Amino acid sequence: MQRREFIAAVGVMAASAVSQTSPIYPQPIDAVAHRTLLANGIHLHFAEQGDGPLVVLCHGFPESWYSWRHQLPALSAAGFHAVALDMRGYGQSDRPEGIDQYTLLHLVGDMVGLLDALGVEQTVIAGHNWGAPVAWHAALLRPDRFRAVMALSVPFRSRSVVFFNPSAAPATSIMPHRDDAIFYQLYFQTPGVAEAELERDVRQTFLKLLANPPSERPAIPWVPRDGSWLTRGPTAAALPSWLTEADIDFYASEFKRTGFRGALNWYRNIDRNWELLAPFAGAKVTVPALYMTGDRQQGVDQVIAGLERDVPRLRRAIVLPDCGHWVQQERPSEVNAAMIDFLRQL
Repeated sequence: MQRREFIAAVGVMAASAVSQTSPIYPQPIDAVAHRTLLANGIHLHFAEQGDGPLVVLCHGFPESWYSWRHQLPALSAAGFHAVALDMRGYGQSDRPEGIDQYTLLHLVGDMVGLLDALGVEQTVIAGHNWGAPVAWHAALLRPDRFRAVMALSVPFRSRSVVFFNPSAAPATSIMPHRDDAIFYQLYFQTPGVAEAELERDVRQTFLKLLANPPSERPAIPWVPRDGSWLTRGPTAAALPSWLTEADIDFYASEFKRTGFRGALNWYRNIDRNWELLAPFAGAKVTVPALYMTGDRQQGVDQVIAGLERDVPRLRRAIVLPDCGHWVQQERPSEVNAAMIDFLRQL
């Protein structure tokens, strides 16, 4: 397998993989069904579409099932049962009060509980952003239940190399900081601080987070010690082509209702995750894997080199040109085609 694979003729590939049975978007998004099931002691809401082998889709921060809106109909048309979750703390799923209820072990437990609630023995799991560590660790800890993994943007990082840290210290202890600014994940650690900022004008928050072009974002997402996270870049003058006003409205309406506390609590368990995963230090992901990212993500070459070491059955590592962090929303045709191709080869 080549270490770095750029897809140039993506339109041709997408058409050959999906349009054999239907267009990329064969049905409107309101055609998906919604259910809520009790899993791992909490209620998990999800959108679903299609019949066939199960594919579980895990979103990241700060999103919802809706971030997989382009994949649901494509996977359904390709003969799969696609389930896109509101993860713990998000959307219409439960939002436990305790900060310590948002560890990776809880999140992987939710995925196992979902399979039990659906009466399914095995599935393929996919994740983007924070959903990617959930997917990676589901495959790492329960390969008997998660027979393959697809991850977008965030690679697998073993406990001993979190943030490429050779000292294997807890992650927050080695996050970058300066006299005048701290790394954004450190800013998220104190309950109530980031919530107050992000909830002040939720629609403006999503315009800042989703619509800003990568060229206007700092290489390291610093937060001024006397400022706020959203001051790091201007509000985009216009939405990018992949994002609509209706998309912004959906995200804003969800987080106006739920707030950001549950979502931010994932970050507040980074060090706790490091402690809990001590027995699995150095363990490798042994199931077949697909990794996709955009070329605007930093450190792509190092990421893929690490993946080849820690994920020995990595089938493909795809780097999409002219693509940022929100991969499955920015480049749905290419992502759909790659996912379907991977699933069909399992």
